[in-house]
Amino acid sequence: MACRAIRGATTVESNTAEDILEATDELLRTVVGLNELTPDDVVSIIFTTTTDLNATFPAVAARAMGLDQVPLMCSHEMAVPGSLDMVVRVMMHINTEKPAAEIKHAYLRRARELRPEWGREPVRA
Repeated sequence: MACRAIRGATTVESNTAEDILEATDELLRTVVGLNELTPDDVVSIIFTTTTDLNATFPAVAARAMGLDQVPLMCSHEMAVPGSLDMVVRVMMHINTEKPAAEIKHAYLRRARELRPEWGREPVRA
């Protein structure tokens, strides 16, 4: 078994707790669904937001979906001039038998601009 990382990102409409949690929930459900993960597969999750998002911690969405035994960390992304705004990013570390080529990363909404090759439609619960 290997520890692998899954990357993902999404954007939010406004700096409100509701928007941040909704977008983060959608992103996490997409990553989990695409990779057929269970909570026991998840080692840890690092969330970052652009500096214009500070209404709540994205990790709250992970806790709400049952990832309460997973170590979570939130931070801000570097504020690079001209970069995409209102972005929530995730790096999820998982234990898996899958080779790296089978890991499915997910970039949703306007974040598809960042990694078009990983652009996805959200997985609905």
